[in-house]
Amino acid sequence: MHLTVLLREATDALVTAPSGFYVDGTFGRGGHSRAVLDCLADDGRLLGVDKDPVAIDSARELATTDSRFSFYHGSFADLPSHLHEIGADQVDGILVDLGVSSPQLDEADRGFSFLHDGPLDMRMDTTSGQTAAEWLMSAEEQDIARALKEYGEERFAKRIAAAIVAARQEAPLTTTGQLARIVSEANPRWEKHKHPATRAFQGIRIQVNRELDDLRDLLDGALDVLRVGGRLVVISFHSLEDRMVKRYMRDMARGEQLPPGVPVTDAALNRRMKLVGKAVKASADELGENVRARSAVMRVAEKIA
Repeated sequence: MHLTVLLREATDALVTAPSGFYVDGTFGRGGHSRAVLDCLADDGRLLGVDKDPVAIDSARELATTDSRFSFYHGSFADLPSHLHEIGADQVDGILVDLGVSSPQLDEADRGFSFLHDGPLDMRMDTTSGQTAAEWLMSAEEQDIARALKEYGEERFAKRIAAAIVAARQEAPLTTTGQLARIVSEANPRWEKHKHPATRAFQGIRIQVNRELDDLRDLLDGALDVLRVGGRLVVISFHSLEDRMVKRYMRDMARGEQLPPGVPVTDAALNRRMKLVGKAVKASADELGENVRARSAVMRVAEKIA
């Protein structure tokens, strides 16, 4: 069962004009989208976007029952080009809920989970790109180590990468259970209350799906597609994403950074956004219902120029 994280908080932060045009950049199973539609007037519009082909069925069902909703199968990184294709200049708000959804984690054949043995896939879009198995079988050892360290924040990245390369020389890497065993045996110091393959799986998943690259592309294009007064709402689930979002919003709110003492008006600083509130985390009530919400952090910024 999928429980949408920070549902009310995200919707309240996103929708500032009931007649506006909004984007749910990570449609998933439609939890946030349905809540946003509940807040829109009859002339409001919502575009859902998702890489996952499984999301298409839920999106089609919603589109047949609500004409205000449309869907695009692809990455939110491609939002500027898609909006151009449909003749939309700008939108009133963009919401992205990053990371892997509960159905993706729980379905063994998607290959995201080290707890459920299945094909070593890990692609959010199963119609394109390399699987995790294909990448691990062909990548250089140093590239595997880099992904584990930078994206998974795995302290034993080199040791684990060496174990993966040694294992693939003996037999093809094909299942999540196989990879989890290799990583666990190579990890000399298991963290308390955390599976020893957690960080490695995160790093490989981010590498295979270009998750940080897509997020960077979204942030780079956000100002172009948001109207003045439009909001960017981002829910992150690990520190790499959150640091990137926090830094971007901070820099846009600060404007140009000039040396101390340089005489300049506030207008000349070219501030493009303002921060809306502080970082939001799941309430105790939500955590009681959904333990996966414990690492969620929501940040909001509004375009001002």
